[in-house]
Amino acid sequence: MVLISLTASHRELDLDALERLSTGSQSVGRTVVSTCRPVQGAVVISTCNRFELYLDVDAPLVGDSVHHATRHVADLVAASSGVTPQAAAASFTVRTGPEVSEHLFTVAAGLDSMVVGEREIAGQVKRSLAESRADGTTSKTLELLFQTASRTSKQVGHHTRLGGAGRSLVALGLDLAGEVLRPYPAARAVIIGTGAYAGAAVAALRARGCSDVRVYSGSGRAADFAASHGVGAVGTDSEALVEALADADLVVSCSGARGRRGAADPGAEVSIEYVLDAAAVARARERAAARVQDEPEPDALVILDLALHRDVDPRVADVEGVLLYDLSTLKANAPATASADVDHARTIVAEATSRFEETRLGRAADAAVVALLDEAERQVAAEVAVAVARLTSELAPATPTEDDHDAIARDVRRRVHAGLHDRIVAARAVALAEARAAEAAVVAGAEQSLLAVHPVD
Repeated sequence: MVLISLTASHRELDLDALERLSTGSQSVGRTVVSTCRPVQGAVVISTCNRFELYLDVDAPLVGDSVHHATRHVADLVAASSGVTPQAAAASFTVRTGPEVSEHLFTVAAGLDSMVVGEREIAGQVKRSLAESRADGTTSKTLELLFQTASRTSKQVGHHTRLGGAGRSLVALGLDLAGEVLRPYPAARAVIIGTGAYAGAAVAALRARGCSDVRVYSGSGRAADFAASHGVGAVGTDSEALVEALADADLVVSCSGARGRRGAADPGAEVSIEYVLDAAAVARARERAAARVQDEPEPDALVILDLALHRDVDPRVADVEGVLLYDLSTLKANAPATASADVDHARTIVAEATSRFEETRLGRAADAAVVALLDEAERQVAAEVAVAVARLTSELAPATPTEDDHDAIARDVRRRVHAGLHDRIVAARAVALAEARAAEAAVVAGAEQSLLAVHPVD
């Protein structure tokens, strides 16, 4: 089995390209497992700043299966996102073997995020595995990989200051908004969406003293979310949203509804307009202006769009009195991180990677150890037989007792096993090295396979 990952993130692509590439990401994992025989499992991570696909490939000692899987994935991503196969191929960074685990552990620890050290990605990695389980596309190796990633993230959070810094996209957005808003205890906020980011936004707003929080969801889930989080709910119709915006100082939009696929037919694209368009915001601002009466103008409305697929129409930024902060804005304002904390976190990741790879490739090493133990037992049996025969000859006409047999066996086993530990350590090291070399031979050239099949003009 060979691990492969195809990753695209804010580090390699601009957010517009990443948005196009990840359209339809929900169905890619299911499709690749059902249509590509060598792929035994797939897990997809699709967040506001990355799209990654992890594959467990049953590959023989030639790399054709690996190459076929990577080519097939590029074609599927192209078909689901509407980009060309060449563009899809060029967008991905392909990793194999130990690079896969090292990258995922780095991602789960928040070291590859826009805001280095942010903790939300750990939950997203965990949910990606849960979604793969629900779809029936995971595998034993991918289960071990992702569970180890979650444990590694917890270690980084526990052993470095990154875990206690409150670093996240939501926190960064609220910090930027707070520079122009009235003080948070007096601010009125509307959250669009009911997912993980919405929950994080409620918690972050409360931490800043904001108690006037309402939630809107076009899908009708706002009431349940509001009840479970102790906030207010906005009606599901567009007019109710406009009315809420007219009274708001801050909007945090994180529904990700735009660009979703229909549940009934994963292959059919549902045409969904912006969750928040410029016309709705303009009407809300007109109502806000009418309500201030003698005051020169209402306070500014700050809108944070945290959705990769843009909940908010970019033209909203042209509406008078509105400040729109999207992911590009947040990326440009991401804070620096203390190098000592990052270095410590990367050490934790490196150690976890080494342990995981030894476990993953340990089957070959275990077989070598078992072979040594079997050889030792055969040697013990042979030497015990010779010693018993010698004692029988010496005691004739009497015969050795059972205690004599046990004493001889203990003495021989102790002597044979005395030098076995060093041999086991050496054999395991050799077997691991051979397993790594064999895997390297399988995946040799896989990094170039996508571009080789779909050359970029």
